[in-house]
Amino acid sequence: MSADKLSRTFAALAHPTRRAILARLHKGEASVQQLARPFKLSGPAMTKHLKVLEKSGLISRTRRAQFRPCRMEAAPLKAAADWIELYRQEWEDRFDRLESYLKKIQQPQAPKKGRKS
Repeated sequence: MSADKLSRTFAALAHPTRRAILARLHKGEASVQQLARPFKLSGPAMTKHLKVLEKSGLISRTRRAQFRPCRMEAAPLKAAADWIELYRQEWEDRFDRLESYLKKIQQPQAPKKGRKS
């Protein structure tokens, strides 16, 4: 996934309303009206959130007669998770080294032999 697509994915996920929309779509398709129901948003505000999600590739919309359901698309989420995974192991290794170092410096030091106090 290109950095541009990855940036759009993370930008879309940055807003709690959009994350809530994705959580709802994780359960299955929903209409815009169904998605808007739990939020106190104007129609244009909801449409703006959906457009951000759609441009990022996180959702798609289809048309069945007059019903336009939204559906979650998993590929951008997988690409974001894969990108995070690249760095997860490095972060864990660094935390393990930090933990070892902190334990080492917290151990009481034994007095050195041959020195007079």
